[in-house]
Amino acid sequence: MTVLLEGAGVTVPDVVGIARQGQRVRLTDGALERMRAARSVVEQLAEGDPVYGITTGFGALATTTIPAGRRADLQRSLIRSHAAGMGPPVEAEVVRAMMFLRARTLALGYSGARPLVAEGLVSLLNAGIVPKVPEHGSLGASGDLAPLAHVGLVLIGEGEVMTGGGVEAAAAVLARNGIAPVALAEKEGLALTNGTDGMLGMLCLAVHDASYLLAVADIVAALSVEGLLATDRAYAADLQALRPHPGQAASASNLRAVLAGSPIVASHLHDDLRVQDAYSIRCTPQVHGAARDTLAFVTEVTDRELASAIDNPMVLPDGRVESCGNFHGAPVALAADYLAVALAEVGAIAERRLDRLLDHNRSHGLPPFLADDPGVDSGLMIGQYTVAAMCSENRRLAAPASVDSYPTSAMQEDHVSMGWSAARKLRVVIANLRRILAVEWVTAARSIDLRAPLEPAAGTAAAIRLLRTRVPGTGPDRTLSPELREAEELISEEALVAAVEAATGPLD
Repeated sequence: MTVLLEGAGVTVPDVVGIARQGQRVRLTDGALERMRAARSVVEQLAEGDPVYGITTGFGALATTTIPAGRRADLQRSLIRSHAAGMGPPVEAEVVRAMMFLRARTLALGYSGARPLVAEGLVSLLNAGIVPKVPEHGSLGASGDLAPLAHVGLVLIGEGEVMTGGGVEAAAAVLARNGIAPVALAEKEGLALTNGTDGMLGMLCLAVHDASYLLAVADIVAALSVEGLLATDRAYAADLQALRPHPGQAASASNLRAVLAGSPIVASHLHDDLRVQDAYSIRCTPQVHGAARDTLAFVTEVTDRELASAIDNPMVLPDGRVESCGNFHGAPVALAADYLAVALAEVGAIAERRLDRLLDHNRSHGLPPFLADDPGVDSGLMIGQYTVAAMCSENRRLAAPASVDSYPTSAMQEDHVSMGWSAARKLRVVIANLRRILAVEWVTAARSIDLRAPLEPAAGTAAAIRLLRTRVPGTGPDRTLSPELREAEELISEEALVAAVEAATGPLD
């Protein structure tokens, strides 16, 4: 599949397809024409009065005028000097998303770069060439300067590329793929680096992953409801309508659908001495729903950013070149921090449900830790330890990065967003949540097995059948880590929701 890059109209699924599935990209004729028009403005201005980034230095050096014969050196020097990242390389999917989104901004025609520059980025994407981008270096104002500069290095035939065998010099990889290095002209080094594309790319991937995991969270919570002999009455539509948050309504609807017709739930409809379930069961729609509403806000921010021109200065159709602050990452940073808080809470309530399943004093008849031979066997005891450790990490990572700021460039750049850091930690929160839900899935499925001969609902039974293709059920102790990893991989493969929907119909 090929994504046609017009500049406008890019969607989160476009980013995911290019970042993870290797989809190809092609610039449209309209995008090429807009870039040519903006470039003609830059070339005219290069002959006149000083214009930031075209005939001057950068940042605190903006008052330094650069003679015409040195302007190509200026752009090349910008890329080299800004490629100052350190630490391990970021993931290939993040680099691919970042490259695509930078090409997207260039294609809007407000940056003044020649089509050749955007075409170079597209060529790297289509050839599967992934620049090595170190993790540390971006403060999220003036954009993701260092990460984007490391991409720019490869575009000009320098720097390093990630390969299956490790790392290779970019010049050799470009030559092998028949891609000529780009010789940058006025404004083009700046246009390559002055963007929020790294943090936005990570936010796009996070929006996709969070949307899926919130559906998974409802499904595994439904399994825990059955495993704990809890009731689904608190999820009734009329009760939920008394507090009309859309996310809460969606989560409760999912719980009702997955639990519909459950013989386990029906088995204790009468003569149950419990008046109400614990908060971690009864309040699941409220917590999951609040996270869904947070995601809805973050998705709106993401969509707006995908329609935005992010650069400085901006080349306008009337011939003006104006400095602005669109490169500041605050909108993305705040959204990433907000989503991290919400997803940490989803993991926290899952841990409470899981712990209740393992505690024979609160599990209503289940053996301690769901062990086959309690005492000799520890069952799933230590799975809860692992989950608690990840929940603790998520709580630490939920502390916002966006409230921090370190001034740079001799106080010219005196407030930064830390958006790259916010997006990096959000990725860890999401990975942890995926693992937390995998452990709850394994635990709740075993608890339902132990309720036999009572049968689960059609929806929960579908979830258990899928799990049993990779993870065996009850039995004596065995090495637990591989089974938890298999459950995590099933969630990563996005197999669970489809399996359940085949039994229940579409979920929200």
